[in-house]
Order: sequence, then structure tokens, then C-alpha cells
Amino acid sequence: MANLSEMSSAKQWGLMLGAAVLVSAALFFTYFKSQRESNDRAEKALAAKLQENAQLEPYRSKLADIDRQVANLKQQLEIERRIVPDEKQVDGFMKLLDAEAMKSGVELRRYTARPSSSKEYYTEVPFEVELDGPYYSMLNFFDRISKLERIVNVSDLLVATTKKPEDAKTKHRYQYAPNESVVATCVATTYFSHDTVPAATGAKDKGRT
Repeated sequence: MANLSEMSSAKQWGLMLGAAVLVSAALFFTYFKSQRESNDRAEKALAAKLQENAQLEPYRSKLADIDRQVANLKQQLEIERRIVPDEKQVDGFMKLLDAEAMKSGVELRRYTARPSSSKEYYTEVPFEVELDGPYYSMLNFFDRISKLERIVNVSDLLVATTKKPEDAKTKHRYQYAPNESVVATCVATTYFSHDTVPAATGAKDKGRT
């Protein structure tokens, strides 16, 4: 077989051209074909993602409204939890009444828990309450209670003078201050979410020191 150098120029160019064709064909059926298939898959994935984005596009304008609605619902839930707590917070309820009594200039003497009553969606927790103070301070106290954010229902109210506190069915007679003119007993009922069933607590007496 003749060497490449011994061949004519035409044959040499022919062999080189044939080799180039073979290399090109090999690349086409291996690398380039694989790359084209990969590009085809990428184009299909891009087309699918663009279609998905197009389907979601109408909801873009509604996203801000949805966020506002969620924020409003969270705010309403927080307000409802303050009005009717979802946990038993008896100590917090007592502190609340104590604070309002102090602001009104009334002495709150006693809490005595009554049996709680479970309803369909909430639980009633009533307390017998005994208090004394000046007449208008007493009116101010009950007015403040009626305006609390948390629901407190006052019932079975009895009022008497400090000279005859037994007329209000008080449990004890205290050392009343000179400016105090009336004593009162009532039932103050608060409410809790039905998720937690409150248990009864004992009586709490508060004497003046």
C-alpha cells in the first residue's frame, strides 16, 4: 500500500476530506445529537414553566388582597382572644378586677369561685365578689367593668350601708374607712374558650392591713 506522501495531491485531499466527513458524522450522531436532545428537553421544560406562570399570573394582583385578609383575620382572632381568652386565666381575671377597683377607689375584699358551666363553645366561670367604698366610687367601678374589652357579666348585685353590711349578705364585717358608705356583693362571671374547661378555685379573702 502506498504511503500518503507517495499519493497524488488529489488523492491526499480526498482522503483528508473523507476523514473529515467521518469525524463530522461521528460527532453528529454522538455529541451534537445528545446536545440537541438536551436542548429540546430544556426548551420543553421552559415552555411548561412559562405556561404555569401564565396560569398563575391572574393571581398576582390578588396576592396583596389575600395578605391583607390574612392580617385582618389574625387581628380579629387576637381581639376575640382578649374578649374570650382561649386559656384559663383566673389569676389574670382577679388582677383585672383588682386594678379596676383600685382605679375606682373601691376595696375589693373577697372572691369565691362558683361551679363553672360548660356551654357549646365556651365555659362560664362565676365568682362571688364582695367590695366596699364610697357610693360614687362604687358606681364608677361597675361602670368601668361594663366597658372592659374582656366580657364580664355582673349579676345578683346587693348593696347595703357600711353600718348594716349583712343586708348585702356579706361574709365578713371589715374595718371600713370613714369615707366608705356602702358595701356590695355580686356575682362576676367571666368566659373562656371551650378548649379548656376551668376548674373551681377556692375563696380569696383580702383584709385591710
